[in-house]
Amino acid sequence: MIRALVLLIFLAVPLAAAFAISDPAEMLPDPKAEARAEAIGRQLRCLVCQNESIEDSGADLARDLRHIVRQHVAAGETNKEIIAWMVARYGDFVRLRPPFEPLTWLLWASPALALVAGAVIVAFALREKRPPPAPLSAAEQRKLKDVLKS
Repeated sequence: MIRALVLLIFLAVPLAAAFAISDPAEMLPDPKAEARAEAIGRQLRCLVCQNESIEDSGADLARDLRHIVRQHVAAGETNKEIIAWMVARYGDFVRLRPPFEPLTWLLWASPALALVAGAVIVAFALREKRPPPAPLSAAEQRKLKDVLKS
């Protein structure tokens, strides 16, 4: 009995999360409009989770943003207009892929800059040659032998 209850809980928790994310009440009646709203939602960042789109997030704010996107789709706005409205309201951070413009050039170039910086550091580290240590004097060799014997 307890095993069945534990199994039910383990199976029900992921299913509950899945239903919370794709609530049928949120969906638009037109399948094409719904697919368009989902495509737009996949381009927008959940401002709570930050690493998920609003379509993948279960946060309350993401649910509200999905609802807003669907309202704009139902009103007949274009994808660009809807995304522009979200950017005007929340800034470029709401986009999962920020635009390539002067303000974001450093963001887009950062992976290449990190590789270049790493290569420069490695080059300097390999280039630096240290002289070999001086050989042990006769007194130091005797001391070493004494230490190794004991």
